[in-house]
Amino acid sequence: MAIERFGILKFAGSDVTIVGPEIKVGQVAPEINVVAQDWSAFNGLQNTKGRVRIVCSLLSLNTSVCDREIRRFNEEAVNLDERIVVLAISMDVPFTLKNWCASAGVDRVITLSDYKTADFGTKYGLLIKEHRFLRRAVFIIDQNDIVLYSAYMPAIGDEPNYPEILEAARKALQD
Repeated sequence: MAIERFGILKFAGSDVTIVGPEIKVGQVAPEINVVAQDWSAFNGLQNTKGRVRIVCSLLSLNTSVCDREIRRFNEEAVNLDERIVVLAISMDVPFTLKNWCASAGVDRVITLSDYKTADFGTKYGLLIKEHRFLRRAVFIIDQNDIVLYSAYMPAIGDEPNYPEILEAARKALQD
């Protein structure tokens, strides 16, 4: 049975239950089993082996904060080394991801869905049990599948620290 934590996050003014453990810097990252835009299975670490991954957990691309976040990472990805990949994972279904990316012109971020099993949400301590959404967080996982950066946003509407994340990803290539 998965760990359940209550009272660490509010959603719509009420405390919610977060399913899964907190991911810590230095630990081996759990595999990320999600669904791609074409409905195929996507194994986040295996499919991006040998690359530094910036992994973003999102509530939904149809919210203003998530929309801004992924557009920003898409813009920043132009200046990132090709050995760095950005994965954005939400509970949005694959056709929603595909349509959103097409309308937003997002082509440098790999958008993925955890809607089927909530495997990613549960393994990474992101699943909001009461609403079956993912809380906002960002992780950097190096080429050897070690977590180098882990940041859970304290509130649903908080954006991540983009400069800090991008610098940490670039530094991961040098280490």
